[in-house]
Amino acid sequence: MGADPLPPPEVLAPLPPEATPPEAARRPESARNRGRLYTLVLVLQPQRVLLGMKKRGFGAGRWNGFGGKVHEGETIEDGAKRELQEECGVTVDALRKVGHITFEFVGEPELMDVHIFCTDSVQGTPTESEEMRPQWFPLDQIPFAHMWPDDSYWFPLLLQKKKFQGYFKFQGQDTILDYRLHEVDTA
Repeated sequence: MGADPLPPPEVLAPLPPEATPPEAARRPESARNRGRLYTLVLVLQPQRVLLGMKKRGFGAGRWNGFGGKVHEGETIEDGAKRELQEECGVTVDALRKVGHITFEFVGEPELMDVHIFCTDSVQGTPTESEEMRPQWFPLDQIPFAHMWPDDSYWFPLLLQKKKFQGYFKFQGQDTILDYRLHEVDTA
């Protein structure tokens, strides 16, 4: 199958604020200043999480949270709220930022600068859209085998209500070549 599998994700202690360089400084030099802003929203309730089956485009055929590109002139949080509504028909008053991950795909010049949010309360009923088919999953039945490979690294931190920052380098959409993932005090 090619490369050896990566070691299991480590749960790292948070770095003290004075030891935590800005996110851009933790990325390789070649990865700085080439990113496009994206959002990802997870609706996480005490016993379940809402995921969507991506029906088309980038990531089609995988379960994921809800999100996408931040539009010109909107805040990252407003972009997250808009994407949640567009993709599954629910609205949210408040989001908590829980993570920030930069994704690099070999051969792609633009990085994905993904801001991850969480909420436990939404208004409306999740409804299928042209892009996503939402479904609730019990927390002990999250379909990691049908999600992005990096999700199994950072999702456990999310479930433990920890904040995190990371970097994942992919070859294609299935192989993680390198990663860094750290628990932080502020995402």
